[in-house]
Amino acid sequence: MNYIIIFLISMIPLAELRVAIPTGIAMGVSVLPAYAICILGNLLPMPFVYLFSHRLLEWGKNKKVIGKFFRFCIEKGKSAGRKLQDTAGRGLFIALVLFIGIPIPGTGAWTGILAYQYIENGF
Repeated sequence: MNYIIIFLISMIPLAELRVAIPTGIAMGVSVLPAYAICILGNLLPMPFVYLFSHRLLEWGKNKKVIGKFFRFCIEKGKSAGRKLQDTAGRGLFIALVLFIGIPIPGTGAWTGILAYQYIENGF
């Protein structure tokens, strides 16, 4: 059951691995299995996020209940994309890998995909 919990936590935007791995260790899961399960849980939704996030965010940004959160996600992706473009220049791939890998709030796979979509498509 602990494996399922940390697997699901690692799928949550902004929490991702920085919350799931320590949670797993606190629940008594060994470090390597916790790490492997959390990596898989974090990677599983990424193809769907890449393919559908732009359409979903655009659809939801004007909705009454969810609009504020969706607009936050769009702005987070735009600002991350702008910062990466300004900072990285030609080394954009390396900058994106480092941005996703740094374990601080606001960086990670979800934000990295939104930033990449902004850079590539003008989001």
